[in-house]
Amino acid sequence: MLQKLSIRNYALIDNVEIEFDKGLNIITGETGAGKSIMLGALSLILGQRAETKYFFNQEKKCIIEGVFKLKGNHLKPLFEENDLDFYSESTLRREISIDGKSRAFVNDTPVTLSLMKQLGEKLIDIHSQHATLELNDPAFQLAIVDGLANHDGLLEDYRNDYKQYKKNQQKLQELQLKATEAKNKQDYEQFLFNELEAADLKPEEQENLENELKTLNNAESIKRSLLNAYHLLSGEQTAAVSILKEASIQLQSIEQFKETYSELNERLKSTLIELKDISNELSALEENVIFNPSRIEEINQRLDLIYTLEQKHRVNTISLLLAIKDQLSENLILLISGEEEIERLTRETMRLKEVLESKALVLSSNRSKSIKATENQVDQILEQAGMPNAKIKINQLVLTDLNKDGKDSISLLFSANSGQDPAPVAKIASGGELSRIMLAIKSILAKHSDLPTLIFDEIDTGISGETALRVGQVIGALEQNMQVVCITHLPQIAARGNAHFFVYKQEQENKTSTGIKRLDKKDRIFAIAEMLSGKDPGKSALDNAKELLDYKIS
Repeated sequence: MLQKLSIRNYALIDNVEIEFDKGLNIITGETGAGKSIMLGALSLILGQRAETKYFFNQEKKCIIEGVFKLKGNHLKPLFEENDLDFYSESTLRREISIDGKSRAFVNDTPVTLSLMKQLGEKLIDIHSQHATLELNDPAFQLAIVDGLANHDGLLEDYRNDYKQYKKNQQKLQELQLKATEAKNKQDYEQFLFNELEAADLKPEEQENLENELKTLNNAESIKRSLLNAYHLLSGEQTAAVSILKEASIQLQSIEQFKETYSELNERLKSTLIELKDISNELSALEENVIFNPSRIEEINQRLDLIYTLEQKHRVNTISLLLAIKDQLSENLILLISGEEEIERLTRETMRLKEVLESKALVLSSNRSKSIKATENQVDQILEQAGMPNAKIKINQLVLTDLNKDGKDSISLLFSANSGQDPAPVAKIASGGELSRIMLAIKSILAKHSDLPTLIFDEIDTGISGETALRVGQVIGALEQNMQVVCITHLPQIAARGNAHFFVYKQEQENKTSTGIKRLDKKDRIFAIAEMLSGKDPGKSALDNAKELLDYKIS
């Protein structure tokens, strides 16, 4: 439950602190005094977004802090999942700076706004005067039945399975689309792959063939040049080798006269050896150069194939052709594996659908069983709230297709008078009737919920007199199951509270601010008397207030 709410620098509030009672807390005050501002501030620590223009002082940050007493351990898993310290008294805090930056904390640990909202939804349910519009929402009508069917665990399991089922369907659709596109390209890519595979290309083949072809095409001139070079070196007496031999003999004859001659002769002999090697290589190369027309034709045919493939694939090297071949091979493998994945995912999706169908059947059965009990309980509370002839009717339609909630469509019908056929709530219920129907539903759900705090913001719209007294009794009974905070204009409801808070405006230094105080018994009698008769209430109004409060008149 909400133990304490601290509000600093928000809207018309400079600084207030409220300590709530564990039972029914009443908040009253004149219209415009700032009662709903309290709820606006509270909504900030429940994860709602804020705007800096609502600051009381635009030069200071806004801080909202709520201290909650957590009963039991049902929220402990949520704390543990998000690495938060769990305490039986936990604090939610929101800080909004003047530049609009917002920070959220749970027990002084920074958290995301979405996590704060997720936690807040499990702590407080705020029912505003506009929330009666939810009665027209099919999802809310279904939630009413589910709340009383006591199958939260099954419904959560179903929704998790359904989420996976929809993911599978989407993935399957994507795979099938890709498979269709791939299938359209498969024949062509298979042809391209087979063509490259049959070519049996080697990485350096093109360069080697081009060099060999160049040699073969110029065989005669190459052979002639090699032979001439050989003859110039070793062929006749005038050849370079013969001349150098003679020069070596001349130097050898004078080696005894000077060491330098001997060194020069040794260098000349080394040159002779090198020239002989060159001569031998030239002879060998010349013999290996053979004009071979059939080989030229063979190479030309091979190069034509290579050039055609390169032009076809818009590349200029064999290495790029081989890369394309590898990619084609991978595409064909992926197509095969994609088909296997489609088959696997199809089987899994069908299995999951069978599971969902089975769970949806149980959900439908549970809802069907709870509908009659729900109708009876709501009718009983409506009678307590001054609508003895009112009846609600809940229609259940089992759909053909699965959805996130199963296969049921729920519609809420209402009849205010005997003999009147039930019709959709939105068409025939007045504002006061809508308020009481919602109160009846919230009262029933409170008994089946772990939600610790329920807040009503002027749920008394459209009612007065004896009806208001009866509604007050219904609201007062809620405190047996949960903490209740009720903002009201009706004294009959205000008198039911364990604690009564009064919201007021005050002027300080030419600036209007909102304050709140808890009323003692004397002030509470006066406040309710004012609600009965206006300003400066007389003795009868005060006596009536005492009677409503069940105090002894002295």
